[in-house]
Amino acid sequence: MKYIVNTHEVGLLFENNSFIKALPSKTYYMMPFTKKWILSVDMAGKFEVGHELSLFLDDDFLANKLDVINLKDNEIALHYVDGNFCDILAYGSHAYFNTIKKHTFVVIDTNSPFLPDRVDLNIFGREYFRKEGFKYIHSYSVPAGKIGILTVNGTFLKILSSGSHYFVRGINTVEVRIVDGRKQLLEISGQELLSEDKVTLRMNYICQYKIVDPVKITMEFDDFEQQLYITMQLALREYVATRKLDELLAQKHEIGSIILNSVRHKQDEFGIALIEAGVKDIILPGDIKEILNTVLIAEKKAFANVITRREETASTRSLLNTARLMEENKTLYKLKELEYLERICDKVGSISLSANAGILEQLSQLVAQEK
Repeated sequence: MKYIVNTHEVGLLFENNSFIKALPSKTYYMMPFTKKWILSVDMAGKFEVGHELSLFLDDDFLANKLDVINLKDNEIALHYVDGNFCDILAYGSHAYFNTIKKHTFVVIDTNSPFLPDRVDLNIFGREYFRKEGFKYIHSYSVPAGKIGILTVNGTFLKILSSGSHYFVRGINTVEVRIVDGRKQLLEISGQELLSEDKVTLRMNYICQYKIVDPVKITMEFDDFEQQLYITMQLALREYVATRKLDELLAQKHEIGSIILNSVRHKQDEFGIALIEAGVKDIILPGDIKEILNTVLIAEKKAFANVITRREETASTRSLLNTARLMEENKTLYKLKELEYLERICDKVGSISLSANAGILEQLSQLVAQEK
């Protein structure tokens, strides 16, 4: 029987399914009815023949052509072919021919969640790592402007910057909590509050803050935003309850800073920096609105009456002063007469004079009649 072992292959000689030795590339002939046979194995890939690997490693000729890696239960290996990532190997023994391609390995201990420094993280962008059910490496993405809080088995380890981060899946529980490091707004809206004079009103309040200690708010608070909300809400209720409605309306633009200053001593406790705050609007019940509108209209009418009376008084005082001057100065009196005569003439379309009397006399009579 003829067996051909090509140049890119190695021959494995078996007898009764038991391995005898490895053979170089060549053409081999076996006697008929013999129990010996030859298996040709391609040296371009992994050495896999369906038998226990250790049975073949005692053969020096074959062993020199193989790169063998033995992985423990807590180990995996990144497999590279000619310097390029190929796949991940799990625990067990793996053998690759070193004659055609170069195979290298990076062993990773799964008892630690961190990858060795020599691992090029760019390989994790490949499709291989996005396969459904992939179980060796998991990744977390921290968006720009945000902060990642890394915990292992519930214990804080370090802060992660924005970008992609990769960890080894193993016995450890790895979690990355995302915290927004930018300025944020907390809105307390629709709060029904009772003023000192027993007026029920609704107030919409906003507060701007920034997280300065992301570790504190992550590790010490179950729901940080909710607790900050309640703190601001209670401060707002306490302030409104000690002020009358008129005071609240008059101090609308100052309430924000007043409330902010009242809770500023707690910002270190929360791990934040309070920046500014303000009242968006104060909503009153319908009947209170009507009362305030009535008061406002009455105030405006009273103010208008004051202005009218003030103008009338000024006008009367001016007339009185003019009369006194005219009484004391006859020339001024005559000038005033001529002024009125001019106004009358502006409104007269024509003047009829009789030929029986003089012109000056008739004009004098007209002026006397007008007076």
